[in-house]
Amino acid sequence: MQRPRCRVPAVWRHKGLWPCMRLRRGVGLRHDTAVPGGSGSRRQMEMPPCCAGAHRGTPSRHPGVRGWGPGSGWDGRGAGSSSLGNGRSQFPPIDVAARARGLGGLMAYINARRAPHARAAPKPGRCACEAMARLTGTRPVAARRWGCATAAFLLLLLTVQAAQKADLSGDATAATINHSLTLLQRLQELLQNGNGSDSVLRVRTAASDEAKVFHTHQLLLSLQSEVFESLLRNQSVITLHEPPETAALFEKFIRYLYCGGVSILLHQAIPMHQLASKYRVWGLQRGVADYMKTHLASESSQGHVVAWYHYAVRIGDSALQESCLQFLAWNLSAVLGSAEWGSVSVELLLLLLERSDLVLHSELELYTAVEGWLNRRQPEGPVAERVLRAIRYPMIAPSQLFRLQAQSAVLVRHYSAVQDLLFQAFQFHAASPLHFAKYFDVNCSMFLPRNYLAPSWGSQWVINNPARDDRSTSFQTQLGPSSHDAGKRVTWNVLFSPRWLPVSLRPVYSDSVSGAVQPVRIEDGRPRLVITPAMSSPDFAGVSFQKTVLVGVRQQGRVLVKHAYSFHQSSDEAADFLAHADLQKRTSEYLIDNSLHLHIIIKPVYHSLIKVKK
Repeated sequence: MQRPRCRVPAVWRHKGLWPCMRLRRGVGLRHDTAVPGGSGSRRQMEMPPCCAGAHRGTPSRHPGVRGWGPGSGWDGRGAGSSSLGNGRSQFPPIDVAARARGLGGLMAYINARRAPHARAAPKPGRCACEAMARLTGTRPVAARRWGCATAAFLLLLLTVQAAQKADLSGDATAATINHSLTLLQRLQELLQNGNGSDSVLRVRTAASDEAKVFHTHQLLLSLQSEVFESLLRNQSVITLHEPPETAALFEKFIRYLYCGGVSILLHQAIPMHQLASKYRVWGLQRGVADYMKTHLASESSQGHVVAWYHYAVRIGDSALQESCLQFLAWNLSAVLGSAEWGSVSVELLLLLLERSDLVLHSELELYTAVEGWLNRRQPEGPVAERVLRAIRYPMIAPSQLFRLQAQSAVLVRHYSAVQDLLFQAFQFHAASPLHFAKYFDVNCSMFLPRNYLAPSWGSQWVINNPARDDRSTSFQTQLGPSSHDAGKRVTWNVLFSPRWLPVSLRPVYSDSVSGAVQPVRIEDGRPRLVITPAMSSPDFAGVSFQKTVLVGVRQQGRVLVKHAYSFHQSSDEAADFLAHADLQKRTSEYLIDNSLHLHIIIKPVYHSLIKVKK
């Protein structure tokens, strides 16, 4: 005859829990947890046959409870209770105070079990394992080790402490006693010493016959990773095959599963993200992705942004991909001279060449870097032609174009693919923009300048103590990239105000006595930058000006572009310029040595003339 399954609550049924309750005869206890079929109401639960002997003074058949005979301090009924008609006793009611005393006794009992002279106790049986499974939410295992149970009840203790903190939050005398650091230390000791481990991980690599062995605890691995929960469901020893990069970080990865924290370096970000993705540790995966987004500007010997972009493309992380692409576009001059430029893929190179927000010294600098990339990578003919046709040759002076035709081996080799673009560039520089626009479409990217840092395209402006008062400056740029306009200059006036107030926030004066002026706080203002031409000229016909303001920041010892604001001729200022910057703080990320570093770029944009038929 099969023994009926125990229906005692898991917390009561675990061995040693009932003696720790310190229950006395006549103390009223009540179990106030909603049970199945009770519709949220309270009803008493029945003692199963396997434990009914404890109430009648006979040895219990429950594997987690030693026999309680008469005189043990509890007769199984409590004050005024009676047995059921079917011969099975009822559980006495339980109150909250008894639960708290029971938890404290439980921890004392666990500590006693860890004492060196503790009396040997029988191994937990089926009911004890089921109790552990219900407490932790994992599946029962045939042989649950005591070290795993200890870790589970330590986690349970933290949960109860959090509940007690919520219950006492309304009391003015309430205090929080936090020993979470001690818990983390003990969990780390479990991993280091392997005390009570019930599972073994063997990590092997293809390049080595040796395997790294980790004595772990199934409960802690299953709580963090559903992959480990599935792997350890029916076996306690598993072999994992990892590449050398991830195998070298597997110990850090396991430590994160135990302690919830890990420290990584730039070259460790990708393999750690691969481990988190493979074993579905989503918190670590998000943490590493955020680390990569915030450390794009970190300096490394071989570079890392290009590798991170390629990895983001492989895993489909669009947010990380866009962050890397934006950083490369705004700091392309720094990337062109680094070692990672040679590792740029064809797809990434074409994406960069299509952008108009690239920040670099000139288009000639970009061509020189592309020529070096083609010589190093030696791509197929169609790929090389696509790359060369993405260069904006009209932005290069005619004298430099003649030199490239004569001295560039790449251009000579693929001259037939770009001959039409070179001829169009020479025509652009020979004629006036108005005359050229009559015959060619100038509303394409070929005639749109990028963010060039050369002096003829803008000026750098360093504002010391930007939060102090208003500042102004002026500079000149050439009218357009065409050599026909090389001698024409445009003067620009720039006004910076750190605390400009919109009209809606300005004080309104009143003649009445009650109409006092409301004081205006400094925090109500926001930085403002206004760029206006100092003159108007007929030469502006067919040309509009796009203004771009670059804000440089110092990160990891390097000055890089972190913010870019663009606005057109229809507006003299950027609406969101430094909207989130706090220039009052000397430690603001927008300041370098308490100075605001700006670079203002003026990009002339040509427009096709509208032809009217007679």
